Amino acid sequence: MRDSAEIVIVGGGVIGLSIAYHLSKLGCRDVLLLERHQVTSGTSWHAAGIVGPLRSSMNLTRLSIYSTELFAALEAETGQATGYRRTGGYWLASRPERLVELERTAALGRLTGLNADMVAPGEIAAALPQMRCEDLLGGLWVEEDGQVNPVDLCMAYLKGAKAGGLRLRENCPAARLERKGTRISGVITASGERIEAGSIVLAGGVWSRDLAAGVGAAVPVQAVEHMYIVTEPVPDLPQPFPILRDLEGGIYIKEDAGRLVLGGFEAAAKPWDAAGPNGNTPFLELPEDWEQFEGFLHAGLARMPVLGEVGVQHFMNGPEGFTPDTKQLMGPVPGLQGLYVAAGFNSIGIVSSAGAGKALAEWVVEGEAPMDLWEVDVARFAAPEATPRFLDARVREAVGEQFALHWPFKQKQSARGLRRLPLHQRWQEAGAVFGAPAGWERPLWFAQGDEPKAMIYSQGGQSWWPAAKREAQTLSRKAALFDLSPFAKFDIVGPDSLALLQRLAGADLDVAAGRAVYTQLLSKRGGIEADATVTRLSETGFRLVGGAPTRLRDLAWLTAARDRLGLHAEIFDATSGTAVLGLMGPEAQAILEEVSGLDCSHAAFPFSTAREIEIGMAVGSALRISFVGESGWELSIANELVETAFEALQQAGAKRGLIPAGLFCLEACRLEKGFRHWGHDIGPEDSPLEAGLGFALAWDKPGGFEAREALLRQREAGLTRRLLLLALEAEDPPLLLHDEPIYRAGRLVGQTTSGGLGFRCGQALAFGYVACEPSQPRAALLEASYEIEVAGRRYPARALARPPYDPQGLRQRGRNDRR
Repeated sequence: MRDSAEIVIVGGGVIGLSIAYHLSKLGCRDVLLLERHQVTSGTSWHAAGIVGPLRSSMNLTRLSIYSTELFAALEAETGQATGYRRTGGYWLASRPERLVELERTAALGRLTGLNADMVAPGEIAAALPQMRCEDLLGGLWVEEDGQVNPVDLCMAYLKGAKAGGLRLRENCPAARLERKGTRISGVITASGERIEAGSIVLAGGVWSRDLAAGVGAAVPVQAVEHMYIVTEPVPDLPQPFPILRDLEGGIYIKEDAGRLVLGGFEAAAKPWDAAGPNGNTPFLELPEDWEQFEGFLHAGLARMPVLGEVGVQHFMNGPEGFTPDTKQLMGPVPGLQGLYVAAGFNSIGIVSSAGAGKALAEWVVEGEAPMDLWEVDVARFAAPEATPRFLDARVREAVGEQFALHWPFKQKQSARGLRRLPLHQRWQEAGAVFGAPAGWERPLWFAQGDEPKAMIYSQGGQSWWPAAKREAQTLSRKAALFDLSPFAKFDIVGPDSLALLQRLAGADLDVAAGRAVYTQLLSKRGGIEADATVTRLSETGFRLVGGAPTRLRDLAWLTAARDRLGLHAEIFDATSGTAVLGLMGPEAQAILEEVSGLDCSHAAFPFSTAREIEIGMAVGSALRISFVGESGWELSIANELVETAFEALQQAGAKRGLIPAGLFCLEACRLEKGFRHWGHDIGPEDSPLEAGLGFALAWDKPGGFEAREALLRQREAGLTRRLLLLALEAEDPPLLLHDEPIYRAGRLVGQTTSGGLGFRCGQALAFGYVACEPSQPRAALLEASYEIEVAGRRYPARALARPPYDPQGLRQRGRNDRR
C-alpha cells in the first residue's frame, strides 16, 4: 500500500493539530496527519492547560498572545468547546532580586499590549484570603492569564482542520523517515507502508529526536517525568481563581472544577527514556513519586495552607519534553530540505500551540519565517547537543530554570566543556573565567589579583565590570588578544560564487582580491538574515565570516538560496578547522610587524584588506578589521599551528603590554562603537534602512540585489521606526540589558535591543528602535528628550548622533599609526 501527501505531519498532539488547522487556513488541502495511537495520547492529554501569554522575550510573547485571541474564536468557528476562560494570574516575589525581575517582566508585558502590573502584598492577600502572603514583597498581575481544557482544545483544532481537508490516520506509527540526498522524501510506517511527502513536519513531541536522528537531523528533546496533583474539592475558592506562580517555591497552582492543581519545576528533574519499555504506551501515566514531589508539596502547603485540609484525588506523572535552553524547537532542519520541526515545548505547548502552529504553517508554505523566530530556531543547536548524554545532563538543570531567577548573564552549569577553543588550556592558565555562549567554552573575562574567578550573579552592578574595564582600558592604551575562533567561517567558491553573493548581499562584493567588505545578507522582503564580513580571495573564491550562534542557520540559508537561484557554487564550512585571534590596540601594529617581518602600517596594509602572513614559524592570513574600535587584525590560523602563533604573539607582546581579553570586554567595546549585533539589534524583521546601515547598500551595483525593490519601496514610503544609540544621563546608572521601554516626551515609543556599560567612554549605553513619522528626519529624533525605563524607574537618556568612542573612526582604521 502506498500513500502520498504534499505535507505530512507526524504527531497528533496539540502542536501537530494546530499546525494542521493553520495549514487549512492557508488553503493547503493535501495534508496528512499521522498519529501513532489516538490524537492527544502522547503528552497533550495530561497538560495542566495554563494559558500564560507573557513569556521571556518580545517575540515569544507575541506568539503566545495569539492564543488568547484564537481559543475563544475557535469555539465559535467549530462549535467545539475549548474550556478557555480568562482568570488572570499572579507571579509572586519573596526576594528583592525577584521583584526586580518581575518589574522588568511587567515592562515587557506592557510593550506587547498585555495588562501587566506590579501589585503590593496587601492587594494579593485581599484577593486571595486563603493564601499566606506574609513573606511576599510583591507580585506581578497579568490580566490575560487563563486556562483551557487541553483535550477539548485539540478536538477544536482537529475539527477545524478536517473542515479544511485534513486527512487523519490514527494508530499509524511513523517508524522512520526517508531522504533522497539532501531532501526528505517520505515516511515509512510501522506496517512497512511508504508515504511520499513533499514536506514533513515533525511534531512528535518527545519521540521526535529518534525519528530525526534516523535521517541525520539533530533535534535535542529530552523527556522528563513531569508531575502535578489534583486535590479533592476545596470550599470557598474565589471565582475565577487566578493562576498562581510561586517562583521561589518552584510551583504553580490553578483551579479545576472547584479543585486545586499543584505542580512545579524541580531543580533536578528525572529524565525518562521515550524509547524505553513503556515508551509506546498511549495515555501513559508513570508511577507516583512522592519523594520527588515532596518539595513541591511543602511549598504548596506553605503558600496555600488549605491544601493540608483536603485530600489528593489524583497524582499525575507523565512524560514532558524539554530542550537544553527551555525554548521550543521550530523551523526547517539545516541541511535537509523539506523537513520541519515543531517539538520540545517545555510544558508550555498549550499556550504556545496557536502561535507556533500559525508560524510553522506559514514557514512551510512561504519558505521563510513570518517573523523573527531565531531564539526558537532548531538551527541554534548542533548534533553534539542532541546526544543522549548531553541532554541527560543539561535537561536535569533546564527544567528548574522555568521558575528559577533569570539572572543577567547566567551561565549553564551542566554538560560544560563540549566545544573548546584550540587555546582553551592557554586561556585557562591566563586566568580565564569561562562561559558557554552558543555552546563554545569562551573566556568571559580574565581574572587578576582579587578580581572574581567565577560568576557572581546580580540584578544590578556586575562583579566582572572591573575586570572588563581593565581589559578595555589596556586595549585602548596598549594591546589585547581576543579569541574569535567560534565566528562562523564559510568558503564560497565556484564560477557563480560572485553572482550568488551579489544577489544576497546589499554591498558590492565585486572588489579586488584581498579586499574585505562589511555587508548584510538580505531576504527578498529586505530583512537582515545575516551580518557578515566578506573577503574576496580570488576571482571565484570568497570567505564569509558571521556570528558564532548562527553558523548552521547561515549555512542552510546560503545553501537554500544557491539552490533556489540555480547557481553553481560550493559552500564549505571552515569554522572548525580554523582558529581566529583578534590582535587589537595601538601596539598591535608593532607586535604584528615583529612576528611577521612585514610593514603593517596603514599605507602598506590598509583597513579592510587581507593578506597571507607569517606569525613566527606559523603561517596564516591577516585581515585588518576591528569589532572593538581599535586598530587591529583578525588572524586566521589552522588549528594545528595556532599554539605556535600564540607563542610568537605572546613573546612579542610581553614588552608592549599585550593582555588577553574576554567576551564581556569585546561586547562593551562594540557597543560604544555603535556596532550592531545580529540577534539583538538587527534581524530578519529589521531592514538596513531602519537599522542605520544604509551606508552598506550599493543601490546601483550591476545586477542589483534581491532586496533592492523592497528597500526602495520602504525608502520611498518613509521609515516608521529607527534604531538609535542612547546614553543614560544618570550618575548611578542601572543595568541595561534589552527590551526596556523607551519614552520620548513622556510617550512610549519603543524598546531597547541591547545595552551595557562602555568602559572606555564611561557611559551606560543602549541601542533601541523608536517610532517616528515617515517624513521625520533623523535629526529631529536626535534632538528629542528620552527616558529608558529599567525595573519600574525611568532614567533620562540622550540620543547620540555618533558613537561616543572615537566617533571619526581614526583609531580603528589605523590613521593614528606611527607611519
